[in-house]
Amino acid sequence: MVSCPSISDAYGVEAQLLRTFVTVARRGSFSAAAAELGYTQAAVSQQIAALENDLKTQLLNRRPVTPTEAGNRLLEHAEPILLRLDAARADVTRMTKSPPGTLVIGATPLAGAASALATALAELRRQMPRLEITVQITTRRQTAVAVARGELDLGLTDGLTAPGDPLMEEAPVTAVGLSEKHVRVVLPASHPLAARTTLCLPDLADARWIEAENVAPSLAEIRRHARTEGFRPALRYTGADVMSLISLAAAGHGLTLLPETVLRDSGITTVRVALPRLYHRVELLHAALPRRSPAAALTEILSKR
Repeated sequence: MVSCPSISDAYGVEAQLLRTFVTVARRGSFSAAAAELGYTQAAVSQQIAALENDLKTQLLNRRPVTPTEAGNRLLEHAEPILLRLDAARADVTRMTKSPPGTLVIGATPLAGAASALATALAELRRQMPRLEITVQITTRRQTAVAVARGELDLGLTDGLTAPGDPLMEEAPVTAVGLSEKHVRVVLPASHPLAARTTLCLPDLADARWIEAENVAPSLAEIRRHARTEGFRPALRYTGADVMSLISLAAAGHGLTLLPETVLRDSGITTVRVALPRLYHRVELLHAALPRRSPAAALTEILSKR
């Protein structure tokens, strides 16, 4: 007679070992990981030892606590696996619970600044006047991961793409393109190129730039699309306010690249990027959408615009 292990024996324990390993690697401490996970430090040590024994290799250096080469490779696999497991649990929960009276939306600063969201929420309020709505400003990755895990009902993200190309999402979610707009370089009025009608992005590789990856496209993303090195930061802005970034660029602290939709102030000097052909794309992210839920209703409203 063949004895088969239960699902929990075959998969549940291994997933928990992976989660413990990822937590220890992220926190750089067995005791900190134990406190976060609600285990004793001895239990965390036993789980790491069990995982290393299973894979027959050391995954963590002990002093200091850092991943080994094999541990770093496992992290590349473990984090997406755990995220997909979290996403599966969240999807099942969404489909089996009653429609909520709340809606939590995550948005990157530029996606949240677009008028489409505010207009769509106004229409949703007319349909569901008692609905409690929360809009959280987050980074692109944070938004995608939180939607996958069920921490957000919907997400709005943005980024640079070639015409018609989707953004590359880092989580198991459904992405729906909402808009594509031209991008412009924001520069001071005294800049030698301020009188131009268009610019070629590679020509600006040696200019002074502002690194503001919480708001604008990162300089790494700009380099990738321009297919050239350069684009080094003269100033780093770590905030999430679009107008503060524009003010810094207009005052000459460095160039920045933004969509036309947020550059309505006639006092700001901007020049459209002609080459390469780039657009600022906004996408709506969602997981399972239960019928009659606020998330499904808002998705329908935004998708029709």
